[in-house]
Amino acid sequence: MTKLSIIYYSSYGTAHEMASRLASTAESQGAEVRLRRVRETAPDEVVQAVDGWAAHAASVADQPVAEPADLAWADAVIMGSGTRYGHVTSQLQAFIDTLGPLWQEGRLADKVYAAFTSSQTLHGGQESTILAMLTTFCHFGGIIVPPGYTDQTKFNDGNPYGVGVVTGAGGVDDTANTALDHLVTRVLTIAQRLS
Repeated sequence: MTKLSIIYYSSYGTAHEMASRLASTAESQGAEVRLRRVRETAPDEVVQAVDGWAAHAASVADQPVAEPADLAWADAVIMGSGTRYGHVTSQLQAFIDTLGPLWQEGRLADKVYAAFTSSQTLHGGQESTILAMLTTFCHFGGIIVPPGYTDQTKFNDGNPYGVGVVTGAGGVDDTANTALDHLVTRVLTIAQRLS
């Protein structure tokens, strides 16, 4: 049984919805899944000042928070983050910055990695955000498994690097769900081949 950690940060719920879809599909394929949100690092007064952000934070408050041990445990990891100026959120970066001890011990290497993101607008930094995560996975010594154009669905969503959703254009729709299903299936297939 492949052990998959899905680590994500979500301000308004899109990445959470995407991560939940990945987890559900992986579990239906027999994977053991840890779905983990990244801890909020923004000051509470900032979060509470934005209705959608505050509502999402309250809705996931009782859900497990990502810890470095979730990566050590996993055979495969899928990370997700909204875009922030073409890069990952500061919250996800803060979590990544806690992984130094595992990295030094070589415990992040030789795992399968993939990524997903969302942005408010088309061309709003999705590819550069995913590529930033892939760069991190290179430093880990990870085995990057992008979806490429390995399925017709990738010609529909158009992102060979991972999965991206435009929240301002309808969010997580059927095309996005199909792309997420393909991504997690590909990650699990390659992880199983390597084990």
